[in-house]
Amino acid sequence: MTVTIRPVTTSKDRKVFIDFPFRLYADDPNWVPPLKGEALGLITPEKNGWYSHAKAQLFLAEDAGRVVGRISAHIDTLALDMPAGQGFGPGTGFWGLMDAEREDVFTALLAAAEGWLRNEGMTRALGPVSQSIWEEPGLLTQGFDHPPTIMMGHARPEYQGWIERAGYAAVKQLLTYELDITQEFPPIVKRIIQSGEKNPRIRIREVDKSKFDSEAAIILGILNDAWSENWGFVPLTPPEIKDVGVKLKPIVFNDLIRIAEVDGKPVAFMITLPDLNEPIKPLNGSLLPFGWAKLLLWLRAPKVKTMRVPLMGVVKELQSSRMASQLAFMMIEYIRRASVTRYGATRGEIGWILDDNQGMRSIAETIQSRVNKVYTVYEKAL
Repeated sequence: MTVTIRPVTTSKDRKVFIDFPFRLYADDPNWVPPLKGEALGLITPEKNGWYSHAKAQLFLAEDAGRVVGRISAHIDTLALDMPAGQGFGPGTGFWGLMDAEREDVFTALLAAAEGWLRNEGMTRALGPVSQSIWEEPGLLTQGFDHPPTIMMGHARPEYQGWIERAGYAAVKQLLTYELDITQEFPPIVKRIIQSGEKNPRIRIREVDKSKFDSEAAIILGILNDAWSENWGFVPLTPPEIKDVGVKLKPIVFNDLIRIAEVDGKPVAFMITLPDLNEPIKPLNGSLLPFGWAKLLLWLRAPKVKTMRVPLMGVVKELQSSRMASQLAFMMIEYIRRASVTRYGATRGEIGWILDDNQGMRSIAETIQSRVNKVYTVYEKAL
């Protein structure tokens, strides 16, 4: 069989690119079909603010005229400007959105992506990152037995071997933790929370969705400070922030997002989202003819099994302090209570967390959560 790799050049090609996983994963009960309109927007430069500082080339693999794979090769100019010690830096290009029916197809797609990156002057390929680090980074390498939560990826188990046989080595692991949120936390955590509640300097407040822009600015300020030295950090730009706001505002609920203040100054935050994948999965990628109505009804009074914590942050001046842990435990507990009593949730998922982030891993383990999924990022010199 002869595999042909060709670049995506038309809007029709982009639709084919989005459609391919629907066939590939049709029999996988743990794959969550994305909404096609949203998935298409992510790869359309005019609809995705990420392209204001990035460029990409999509490729399709065909065998006798039949699509058998896909990949994106891309360059983020902000990632190029980051210190090399933080994971990216000069010469680093990316690939992602990778799916293929067979290993020979997979290998040919990787070669095409690597060739494009070399032609653009890149000396190192890192992936999968689909496409921004803030979207779906890493290949699922552990946790294939249950569906991913909102904004997390899924993959076929054989991809790991295919990538490693193509000469890639693991450079970073991203972990998610799960826990039973119907259970109260251990006594030591309760004592830490009670101590914080007696401290007049500390205030844990809900966000005010009616002040969405100003609240988002507070959280972004803490995020940029807290994460600025983390592996893989790339600052969010105004166009991306606008996109995130449009995407997440419908599933922002005041009692699920908390800001911690010390002496009246915001110093930490925790964002929790109802797992939108639960109502989306039965829609099979389409809001028509009645999917939009079902989703709208769900958004009015969401009931979910799982709540996901995609982001937490504490300003650098408090990191590694006892107060940082105390604020984290307080926010987690208050959101846990709301999740169970108001939304019917029974399960929480925290992550992703960098494998070398000992502070966050310690917090997750102290509340008796366990690693349920591992996502691996790979690198290769070009």
